[in-house]
Amino acid sequence: MEAVIIPGDWNVDQILDDLDQHGFSIVDDAYSSEYQHAVSQECLSHLNEFRNAAIQNGVVSNIRSDHILWLRPEFQISHLHTQTLQQFSQALNRAFYLGIKEIEAHFACYHAGEFYALHRDNPQAKNGRMISSVYYLHEQWQADWGGELRLQDKNGQWHIIQPQPNRIVLFQSDLLHEVLISKQQRLSITAWLRSDTALV
Repeated sequence: MEAVIIPGDWNVDQILDDLDQHGFSIVDDAYSSEYQHAVSQECLSHLNEFRNAAIQNGVVSNIRSDHILWLRPEFQISHLHTQTLQQFSQALNRAFYLGIKEIEAHFACYHAGEFYALHRDNPQAKNGRMISSVYYLHEQWQADWGGELRLQDKNGQWHIIQPQPNRIVLFQSDLLHEVLISKQQRLSITAWLRSDTALV
């Protein structure tokens, strides 16, 4: 499968304007349906390798209950998504001088009843995460299935964002957000556009 770097359907100027004005942007129908299906299948084929994200260095956290698998170079399909984000980071660097150097990413799976409580991906500039992104991989979703991203924008306004299939949400990593309880299996690639080298 060939890489499609920054698909033509992405309105880059609009994304940059949204990030500037509100601190977040939504890209719907981000990729072709063929790519979405392929990356979803790649994620599902590795579900047995996922680990409990609530355990970090042997310490149990009660703010999240999802499961994750860090992306590896041999995951060729999902790698195309991180390549696209890497290419897109050049536009972000030109517009906002963020100094983004690399992409850190993992698959995420929320089973029914799982959540991620309020947090910031980069509280008080403690790490190099500049922009966070979530790409929803599941192939169908209904409004009453939960799993929404609840996000406070840079102006203090709260938003409830549905995890629609083939949707990407991009937002400043210092913004407060949470994943509400999911009632169905919710799949995504969570990625961070970083100005430093990630320690996975």
